Amino acid sequence: MQIAQYIKLIENELLTKIELQSPSPFDPIIVKNQSNSWRTIGSGNYAGVFAHESSPNWVVKIYGRNPEELKKEIEVYKKLGNHASYSRLLDYGENYLILKKLDGITLFDALVKGVPIPESVIQDIDAGLEYARKVGLNPFDVHGKNVVMHNGKGYIVDVSDFYKQGVCHKWKDLKKAYYKIYRPYILKFHPPIPFFIVDGVRKGYRFYRKLKKKKGNKKN
Repeated sequence: MQIAQYIKLIENELLTKIELQSPSPFDPIIVKNQSNSWRTIGSGNYAGVFAHESSPNWVVKIYGRNPEELKKEIEVYKKLGNHASYSRLLDYGENYLILKKLDGITLFDALVKGVPIPESVIQDIDAGLEYARKVGLNPFDVHGKNVVMHNGKGYIVDVSDFYKQGVCHKWKDLKKAYYKIYRPYILKFHPPIPFFIVDGVRKGYRFYRKLKKKKGNKKN
């Protein structure tokens, strides 16, 4: 399929059949999809992601919150160009991006389902983040829900915050937990870990970081 035909499908069969709700800025977008031909494959804090059976190697990311952020994400993808650790921007519209599809399971879901996370995945992500820094970006908000693995390789699927300034500790802290807890005690046997436990850790970590930030601000 040509990209022009794909855009017509987006405009006529996807945008008119979906609703993106944003009840909380700290939780993923809620997607209501009434299309018979487009499948919802994920949602993040800004957008929903969709795939069409006619083009299995492409996905559409539609913004449901802060549409002005879309322009910034376009610039991030232009800087990243074509790199093994990331998707690639193929085209875009007023409120959506067309991206190369990255197959895999998120590290969050791997914990829940008991799928082992090899060290090579962590190393691939590190290499991808280092590349982003070299092209003038600031890897931000990289965590277990926007990093995927496939056949022992790691990929970063969300770069929407790479334009931001400041220091983000999420990937560094996740890596620390991987080497201090996961690799020595969980990796070998890796039982499925109930969702409520993994999600509870995620929420607890977010609360911990907020408290630490407040304490830091008071000292300054």
